[in-house]
Amino acid sequence: MAENRDYRTMLKRARRRRQGGDYRPYLFAAAGLIILVVLIILIIRAAGGGPSDTEGTEAAATVTEETTVDAEAIRQSEEAERQRLEEESRAAEEQARQDVVDSYTNLGLIQIDGGYLNVRKTASSDGDIIGKMQADSVCEILGQEGDWYHISSGRVDGYISTQFVLTGDEARALAKDQVQLRAIVNVSEDESLNIRQTPEITDTNVVGQALAGDRYVVEEQLDGWVKIASGYISSDYVEVKLALNEARKMDLKAMAISKYKNLLVSKVTDYLNVRKTPADEGNNNIIGKLPSKAAADILETEGDWYKIKSGSITGYVSANPDYVATGQEAVDLAMNTATLMAVVNTDKLNVRKEPNTDSGVWTQISKEERYPVISQLDGWVQIELDAGDMEDSDAAYISTRDNNVEVRYALDEAIKFSPLEEIANQQAARRAQIVNFALRYVGNPYVWGGTSLTNGADCSGFVQSVMKNFGISLPRVSRDQANSGRAVTSSQMRPGDLIFYANSSGTVNHVAMYIGNGQIVHAASTRSGIRISTWNYRTPYRIRNVID
Repeated sequence: MAENRDYRTMLKRARRRRQGGDYRPYLFAAAGLIILVVLIILIIRAAGGGPSDTEGTEAAATVTEETTVDAEAIRQSEEAERQRLEEESRAAEEQARQDVVDSYTNLGLIQIDGGYLNVRKTASSDGDIIGKMQADSVCEILGQEGDWYHISSGRVDGYISTQFVLTGDEARALAKDQVQLRAIVNVSEDESLNIRQTPEITDTNVVGQALAGDRYVVEEQLDGWVKIASGYISSDYVEVKLALNEARKMDLKAMAISKYKNLLVSKVTDYLNVRKTPADEGNNNIIGKLPSKAAADILETEGDWYKIKSGSITGYVSANPDYVATGQEAVDLAMNTATLMAVVNTDKLNVRKEPNTDSGVWTQISKEERYPVISQLDGWVQIELDAGDMEDSDAAYISTRDNNVEVRYALDEAIKFSPLEEIANQQAARRAQIVNFALRYVGNPYVWGGTSLTNGADCSGFVQSVMKNFGISLPRVSRDQANSGRAVTSSQMRPGDLIFYANSSGTVNHVAMYIGNGQIVHAASTRSGIRISTWNYRTPYRIRNVID
């Protein structure tokens, strides 16, 4: 059968291959086996399971672990060092704060709800206010007088009510929390430091003034500047350090205003009449004049009138708000008006041309006047007397060494004044007319070389123009006018007479018109304009009657 034949044929061929040595089938089988093994090895390696890869991975893992441990150790060390430095800094700052508190022997801490606590000159609620203390500011308690502590704080030495002061350990503990980095203004007592809107010096960026000893919390320190809440102050004039807040010296202008318990300020441009009774009776009850921007204390209100006290005058002025300011309006006016003045407290005070006693006395001034201060020197003050009608006026210096003069910010006050009455005597009536005519122009400007009663005149131009209105002719300048008419003594002078004043060389350089009651009207200076003064505000040189 075919199948059997084929089978037998296959057997025969197989016997022949064995007998004849044909090994090719075996070689093919071996090669296939080798290839299979290689493929298996490659597959295992690709899967990451080979022996060499495992060993490398384990080695790499060991190195990574060691690196991580080192980095963590460094980080922990750095963190520990940072914490140590922070703790040391906190401890140092804490100690510095404690040192500030410990610098006070008997510390007092102000406890008020907003506002300020007044520091007074004396242990009384009527004492002049010389400083103010904010809440949480501190002081050194020097002693006690009844309900008042005598304290020193900042540059203020005075008295405060014990009612608002915490003392002892509680005060010291609370004060420690108030220690901050502060800028302490370091200028002389009569100077101030500009507070500017921007950290630069310009004419238009000044927003306030800092007084000697004032303390401000530092917000930022810049090159040459310190930023505080209200602006920037120069770092050249402050000391920056950890400190507590202390008393602030009263602003010198504010001190002038604080002397008035119920302030009134004249708003008229010339003078406001002060009357003996609360009624307008023409000239009959006028006892004084309140100059423009002058101050007074309101004593009481009677209908449409205020009873006031101003200087040595007590009387009545109109309560018309067009004429007078009260309340905050008065304070604002006063703050803008108060000027540095020399207030004389002796009957006569010598005036010299130079600030030394080797310079001769060329005139004297009276305590009836307040004199504007031009400059202050050690032991001397230069004051403004008048401009006169000469191009070069003498300087006027007074000594402050004998305590005969007080230099402070002040406001003008009322002056004594009683208008002349026109009586039957025609001569007296004419003098009254001349004086009353001259008084119309009080408050108008001084202009050197001028003769206009309205637009401006100097001293001789003023009296010349007044007299011309009544047909009396005078030379143009005061030194020539001083030879007109006839000489009279001070006991003989009458309203309308002319009083002349001389400079240090004895040359007449100023003239005024006597108006009665020991007073004159004159064109004084560019600052004062045409004003009323005491007749002997400086030593008169000559008196002339040019009317009769």
